[in-house]
Amino acid sequence: MTTDLHPARLRTRTSASGTGLFRAFWRWHFYAAFLVAPVLLVLAGTGLIYLFRFQLEPLLHADLMEVSAPSADSIRQPYANQLAAVERSFPDATVLSMTEPRSEERSTVFSLALPDESTRDVFVSPYGADVLGSLDPDTTLSGRAVRLHSELMAGVWGERVIELAACWAIVMAITGYYLFFKGRRARARRPRSLRSRHARIGLAGGIGLLFLLVSGLPWTGFWGEQAQRLATGQGSSLWSLDHGAVSDPASTLDESLPHSHASDVPWAQGASPVPRSSRPSGEPGERSIANVDTAVAVAAEAGLRHPMTVALPVAGDGVFSVIGFAFDAPSDERTVHVDQYGGGVVSTYGFEDYPTLAKVVAQGIGLHEGRSLGAWSMAGSTLLCLLVIASCVTGPLMWWQRRPSGSLAAPRGRLPLRGSPALLAGLVALGVLLPFFGLSVLVVLLLDLLVVRRVPWLAARLNAS
Repeated sequence: MTTDLHPARLRTRTSASGTGLFRAFWRWHFYAAFLVAPVLLVLAGTGLIYLFRFQLEPLLHADLMEVSAPSADSIRQPYANQLAAVERSFPDATVLSMTEPRSEERSTVFSLALPDESTRDVFVSPYGADVLGSLDPDTTLSGRAVRLHSELMAGVWGERVIELAACWAIVMAITGYYLFFKGRRARARRPRSLRSRHARIGLAGGIGLLFLLVSGLPWTGFWGEQAQRLATGQGSSLWSLDHGAVSDPASTLDESLPHSHASDVPWAQGASPVPRSSRPSGEPGERSIANVDTAVAVAAEAGLRHPMTVALPVAGDGVFSVIGFAFDAPSDERTVHVDQYGGGVVSTYGFEDYPTLAKVVAQGIGLHEGRSLGAWSMAGSTLLCLLVIASCVTGPLMWWQRRPSGSLAAPRGRLPLRGSPALLAGLVALGVLLPFFGLSVLVVLLLDLLVVRRVPWLAARLNAS
């Protein structure tokens, strides 16, 4: 047996044994993809549905959401009459909110809370005050897409899976860029292949994916809640602090309701006083009692945009909380609280009142949902979803084509942490910033050290020897 000590061959063997940074990142990118790709496919697919929900739902529920074009003698009924029709049809329900029609051919939407604590969206023709029907917003196409996008329809465990996948997707994107730029010379010498197309797809969509992941973190159940607690301890908040009175506009189909107002976020409660109506004193009839039409008119005078969403008072001292349309501009988010008796403005709360962090989050959410920059934002978000889907498809196909029989074809490599203090510091910082990622890295490293590398069958198939 001879020993080859030629320096060039030694360098080749060192690279092949997997001690280089490139191969280590390649291995981590490979395994991250196995965890991330299925979840990203779900998120991108449901994200596309959510982006186009206002085009899809009227097609699927035209009998409820669309009304005949008004004739010359058609008279739009007051919202109070439409509300009365809903209350007659659902006497045991509590009407939570009303959303104005988006156009003359659309119905008015009332959100209800039923005695069994479920919600219902009721659609009313604005011209005859006729109840057209109702549906459970969680069972619509976009409602199911929202639930899949947020929790995989699996509650807290689904939230945790998505948060963990998001953390590893960040790592996958970062390592992907490293692999792209470090391997560009080698790719230039090879003919075009699925691998090169996958790399170019990742190059085009990686930055956008990172933005979507980071802007989505405030919604996560663990990271978002911990970040909010930290921000609250510093006198700030990730979310708006307005309580929105005691009503909850609960419809998931409401296009005018900005997410920074969402009252279903449990940590969005601040220390700001809850707006209250002043109960009338003296003899009955001394003060006029306002209604939903009054609230809309008062909010319009205050500068809010149509179509508005009005959260109705559910208590004797509650207020009408009128949320102006701000779907295309988070900086226009504004709520006017109207006294339910006298019809005066009790208080207003808008984007200019948000803490700095909440302003950043609100703008990030607007971009995340493809609504802040009009058609450009919508087109960009759509393209990003398609690029993510393409990347999640070409990656596994590329692996399937290249893998040898009996192996996962995982790249060999270990992170050279001892010789790279900067890499170690970056990994620790990322683990502290993203606790789910940090914990999962420790689990992966321990499994690799204590199980995979000690079991020959696993070591051979995972290229860990």
